[in-house]
Amino acid sequence: MPRLLPLAAALAALALAGCQDTVQRPACPAGKVCLEYGNNAEPQTLDPGKANLVDEASIIGDLIMGLTTDAPDATPVPGAATHWETSADGLVWTFHLRPSTWSDGAPVTADDFVFGLRRTLDPKTASIYAYLLYVIKGGQAVNEGKAPLTSLGVRAIDPLTLEITLAHPAPYLPELTKHQSFFPAPRHVVEKLGDAWVRPGNYVSNGPFKLTAWKLGDKITVEKNPLFWDAKNVCLDRINYYPTPDVVSAERQVARGELDINTSFQSNRYQRLKAEMPDTVRVDVGTATSYLSFNTRDVAAFKDRRVRRALSMTIDREFITRKLLRAGQEPAYAFVPPITANYVKGPRLRWADKPFAQRQAEARALLAEAGYTARRPLKITILSANNSNTLLLMEAVQADWRAIGVEVTLQQNEGAVAFAAYRNRAFEVGSMSWFADFNDPVTFLGLLKSDTGGQNYGDYKSPTYDALLARADQEPDIGKRARILAEAEQLMLDEEAIAPIFYVVNRNLVSPRVTGWVANPPNFHRTRWMCLKG
Repeated sequence: MPRLLPLAAALAALALAGCQDTVQRPACPAGKVCLEYGNNAEPQTLDPGKANLVDEASIIGDLIMGLTTDAPDATPVPGAATHWETSADGLVWTFHLRPSTWSDGAPVTADDFVFGLRRTLDPKTASIYAYLLYVIKGGQAVNEGKAPLTSLGVRAIDPLTLEITLAHPAPYLPELTKHQSFFPAPRHVVEKLGDAWVRPGNYVSNGPFKLTAWKLGDKITVEKNPLFWDAKNVCLDRINYYPTPDVVSAERQVARGELDINTSFQSNRYQRLKAEMPDTVRVDVGTATSYLSFNTRDVAAFKDRRVRRALSMTIDREFITRKLLRAGQEPAYAFVPPITANYVKGPRLRWADKPFAQRQAEARALLAEAGYTARRPLKITILSANNSNTLLLMEAVQADWRAIGVEVTLQQNEGAVAFAAYRNRAFEVGSMSWFADFNDPVTFLGLLKSDTGGQNYGDYKSPTYDALLARADQEPDIGKRARILAEAEQLMLDEEAIAPIFYVVNRNLVSPRVTGWVANPPNFHRTRWMCLKG
């Protein structure tokens, strides 16, 4: 392929080209404010009950608003609800809704929230996030088809009052209700159109924007929703969201002014971008962890903890973060990032402080004990999404594992295809990152419960681990709860359920023209708060 120009030369050429009107930016109607938003990957759905990926959630959260929503700093603030009360035992939450309408003029009611929550848990919906709603009384039984939808602990007291009864105290519920799995669904449209309700022309939203077009492989267009209850304070009139898997190409588009935002850039280009585009590069510590998942359900080798340990302990995390990625990532020897709220320090892979050479020697011995030698080497395939950062990372892991005699093949697919394979267990080793859905350790540790389902990609199962998480759910004292959760994480790490690699940093390119962008660990940025200078 053609070699890219160095960025300084590219910018100079683009400045000259700019004089010749070559910048490809859609025309914005006179007097309107239009944002061009690079969003990494093509969404598979904009249905809040079925969405799975961060790139889907970023758009859905601009279209539909839950009981709570993200402030600019990603903390929960009132959304469709103005306020709420909680019973003394922490189990019954009463939310008071503000008078508001869907984008077709129909009123938003408590019944729409009841309908949306039941729909997410309905086994027919097959929501990968249904397990998040197990916090609601009866949620798990409903999702497993053991109880009717009407038994779920939610009810509309009146059109503007919603009551949610929990299975256990969850003081973090306002964080959860920001998540799309807790969003309302327009019952009057969904019951009429079924799954077709999410198509352009059918999509009904209660948030600051409404869906107007979706051209696959090109862009998704939303426009300001004039019926949104706070429309007068929404600056943007139109947003185009583009799939931008080629992050270097997207970087050039930002430099040219064709994109105002791109939600990623190639990690090892950070220092260069920082020098060339200092007002555009935004890097901050995130609540996210990059890790490898082992398919323990179908791959015989991975049922053996010795094999999982040998592979995990020979990943050179220091090289990967310091020499390869170079954007501030930190080596991860646990799953929950240290900045996560409501937690304690302590859980750590027990071999983490051993010299790397010693770890390699022990790994070879573990593999030999498990029956894998030079004459009978372990042969595995790593499946990952096809982006440049992940390819660099997997090539490093491949080299580390080859150094201990493992034969490794790399396979890359488009992101949505790779995650479909993970959900269907059509992989051996999977490369993934988990971005916190809410700021609490349970968003990480809950992934590995036996009953989580699709997102427990490696099918880790431990009755002891499950019991510890259940015990933590019932513990009202935040400090004691944190220590129970830490005990659970240490157990999971001792069993080498996953191989954490590094703690993620949020990497965004944001034009200096964009206002209202606030750095925050979850990396949630609602365009409701944004505007463009000039």
